[in-house]
Amino acid sequence: MFDRIVQSPGIVGGKPIIRGTRISVEMELEWMASGATRDDIVNNYPPLTSEDVEQSLEFAAASLRNDVYLTTAVAL
Repeated sequence: MFDRIVQSPGIVGGKPIIRGTRISVEMELEWMASGATRDDIVNNYPPLTSEDVEQSLEFAAASLRNDVYLTTAVAL
């Protein structure tokens, strides 16, 4: 499903990275959050392809898809 995203305990602390690089999914998301486009990322980081950037976004979405957030009242 995510053939471009890999994780290894010895690389970048086990964070998900783009295969063949030390560029983390987190880093790509931070670039995009600060205004970088897919083309900006690919042009500034030649090891990356458009498909790498797209799969990073898909991976991040899939990672959050099944999260459940609960709230509860706390008595003081």
